Amino acid sequence: MTVEERCRLAKESAPYLARTTEAEKNEMLSVAADALVADTEDILRANAEDIASCTRGAQFEDRLRLTPARISAMAEGLKTLRNLPCPVGEVIERHTAESGIVIERVRVPFGVIGVIYEARPNVTADAIALCLKSGNAVVLRGSKDAYRSNAAIVNCIKRAWERAGFCAEFVQLLEDCTREGAAAFMRQKKYLDLLIPRGGASLIQSALENATVPVIETGTGNCHVYVEKTADLEMAKNILINAKTQRTSVCNACESLVVDREFAEKHLAELLAPLHEHGVEMVGDEEAQRLCPYVQPAAEEDFYTEFLALKISVKVIDGVEKSIQFINEHSTKHSEAIITRDSAAAEKFLREIDSACVYVNASTRFSDGFEFGFGAEMGISTQKLHARGPMGLRELTTYKFVIHGNGQVRK
Repeated sequence: MTVEERCRLAKESAPYLARTTEAEKNEMLSVAADALVADTEDILRANAEDIASCTRGAQFEDRLRLTPARISAMAEGLKTLRNLPCPVGEVIERHTAESGIVIERVRVPFGVIGVIYEARPNVTADAIALCLKSGNAVVLRGSKDAYRSNAAIVNCIKRAWERAGFCAEFVQLLEDCTREGAAAFMRQKKYLDLLIPRGGASLIQSALENATVPVIETGTGNCHVYVEKTADLEMAKNILINAKTQRTSVCNACESLVVDREFAEKHLAELLAPLHEHGVEMVGDEEAQRLCPYVQPAAEEDFYTEFLALKISVKVIDGVEKSIQFINEHSTKHSEAIITRDSAAAEKFLREIDSACVYVNASTRFSDGFEFGFGAEMGISTQKLHARGPMGLRELTTYKFVIHGNGQVRK
């Protein structure tokens, strides 16, 4: 089918979800989770073919790769969503006007959500589950590198639903993975109510510049850890190691380290030693180079870069005020953390940092829908309109006004 035909089919199937009860949605989530586990071998076989064809390097392969544990985690995410309340139908507010009409603001689905993403086959299952529970039809457009994996997951879930007597046509996967197909997808305003891009900076920028469908920007992650002068050294080392090295190919990994000069003069080499042991390449300003032999000269663009690799930029700065200014200038508004024992410094950081997620004494790696208790996420929004941060069920809804009267007419 063409891009337009797939989008039209999703639009035509959307009313099915309006008739589906929350109990039925939860049963569908259970069926899908069980099917993923049962079909693990088939999904891994398709994924192995994608990996064998991949020529984009080890970091990309890590995002692409599925394992039994990752498939199991996908299934657990679906099961977790069963226990979360469906936001559709929630009355956000209610009041009676002078005329006597009763006005309610009620949460409703967007309708049809388009998701365009790179690698990460787990996004396929997460998007299907979140859209189901929030009452949205979904059209998925993954990258060509992951097409076999995405198709195996979609087919697995849709077959299971059909066997269980449920409609599955509100989920559509695009076969066209070309640039022309992506451009056509971004222009399906007749059928799509919302477009969510997940991927690198070029994909997100392309969606923002070319889409006629409303876009929620899910940003790249130049995430910062700021070590304030009163920080506990051992805590700072543990958080930094976790934020930088636990998984380097994800958007919530730390890419930039900012260190207070007073702390750096005493402890920078010791702070960076564990990163050196983990094979992290470090580039920094002249002060960082002077204080630590591991640090090589940084280019200006390094301080703006999401490396998605074992590489980090290091900046030495005087005080909280200048550190906040530096982070706000260089960040992508994703996730930033301060390590400190000074409550006033922590409060200032929380108040003045202009990012979606701001941490005190914790790793940026927690910026994740599952870790936030959302069951799964559609992405992490770095914009400020409608949704910000990890997007769960509520962020996949809008609202409408429902008005009850008993014969009123306007005078």
